[in-house]
Parts: sequence; C-alpha cells; structure tokens
Amino acid sequence: MVFWEGYASDETMGTFAPLVVYWLYAGFYQLLPPLDKYRLHTETEENEKNLVPLGSVIKGVLLQQFFQAVVAEFLFLITSNTSSSGDIVQPSLPVQAVQFVIAMLVMDTWQYFVHRYMHLNKFLYRHVHSQHHKLVVPYAIGALYNHPLEGLLLDTFGGAISFLVSGMTARTAVFFFCFAVIKTVDDHCGLRLPGNIFHLLFQNNTAYHDIHHQLQGTKFNYSQPFFPLWDKLLGTYAAYTLVKRPEGGYEARLKKD
Repeated sequence: MVFWEGYASDETMGTFAPLVVYWLYAGFYQLLPPLDKYRLHTETEENEKNLVPLGSVIKGVLLQQFFQAVVAEFLFLITSNTSSSGDIVQPSLPVQAVQFVIAMLVMDTWQYFVHRYMHLNKFLYRHVHSQHHKLVVPYAIGALYNHPLEGLLLDTFGGAISFLVSGMTARTAVFFFCFAVIKTVDDHCGLRLPGNIFHLLFQNNTAYHDIHHQLQGTKFNYSQPFFPLWDKLLGTYAAYTLVKRPEGGYEARLKKD
C-alpha cells in the first residue's frame, strides 16, 4: 500500500515523482542561507568561476527532464506487468531490496564508463560534456545541468538500464529513481553539512565530486552517483583532504603522493 494508490498509477509516479523531488530537494538547498562555515567554495568563487547563469541552468535541467519523462513513459508502457485480475504483482521486500542494490551497481557501472569516455573523447568533451563543467563550482539546482545528449545517454538511459536489469516493478522504481535523484542533487550541493547521512554512508559524496569539478581533478573521480568502486578498481580514484578555510567553510584538496 502506497500513499498514491487510487490517485495515480505506479507508472505515472515513476515518471513524474523524480522530477518533483528534484525541484523540491534542490529548491531546499537553494533557499538555505549562505551557511559559509559549511561551504566547499565561497559565494565569490561561485559567482566568478561559473560560466553559465542560473536561468540557463534551470532551462537546461527542464529540457533534460522533458526527455527523461518521455523515455520513462515509454519504458513503463512496454514493461508493465499485471496479473490476470489487473493488479500489479509486487515482490517481497527482501527481493525489492536486492533489486535496489543491483540497480545501484548497474547505474554506477553505466555512468562511470559513459562519463569517463566523455572525458577521454576530445570531441564529446568539447561539444557535449563540457556543458556540465561550466559549473566549476557545483550547486544543487545544477546537478542535472547537462547537454541534452549527455542527459539522455548518461542519466536517462542509465536509469532505464538499471530498471530493466534489476527487474524491479514500477512501484519499486518510484523509490529508486527518487533516491537516485536526491543523491545526485546532494553530490552537487557544495555543502558539507554536519550529520548529512550521504556523507556518513557514501564515500562518493559532495566533496568527492567537487574534486572532479576542479581543474586538477577532471581525470579522476568519474564514479557517480553511489559508490567509488570503478574509480578504485581502474585507478581513477583521487583521495582528498578537507581543509578548513580561515574565513569559514572547507576546501577539498587532492592528497599529494
């Protein structure tokens, strides 16, 4: 039993709930006060280093989410699994938990190799992936600011493949896609807030991804959004330290050999 039962189908929720969650969670970060003592970059750095205005970022995210919704609707249409009575058959909670983990690993694998290739291929980086790196100082609303082709290949197809390989139902997918969106937004929020559960449970977090957005870190820390597994296995993991700035906040720095 879920709260939307009787009001919306699982497929509809799987399509639109992640979009709503994105704007709610990213908007929450956007509305926070400056919180200078927890920032990985100062507001001055954010304003001076970023190469695209907030309005363009919002338009870019909305464009990506449009294509995401179209693909999700098609995906759910061809995979809907109902019983003879018309009810959707839901697996047990342990099975759903296993599917959830499988989907996380599949998404990590897909995104690592596609993301890394977009850095190694000079044409793709210059004409596609560099759009995301115009946000030298990441912030929450810009988490899904990508070139439309990258958004389709990296995020939308990555989510679809995770869904298909794990075998989860549309109902499980609602929770998985919303969780993936929240994690992705958090990785780009630019804040090291105390008690943040993502910093406690995941090595791949805000500071980890901040290293990748730095000029000296673009060849490292390709993994997203959950685990640094492939970075560690394939030698692209970059260890870092968090240094407190005298004026407040932190700075993520690559560890020297």
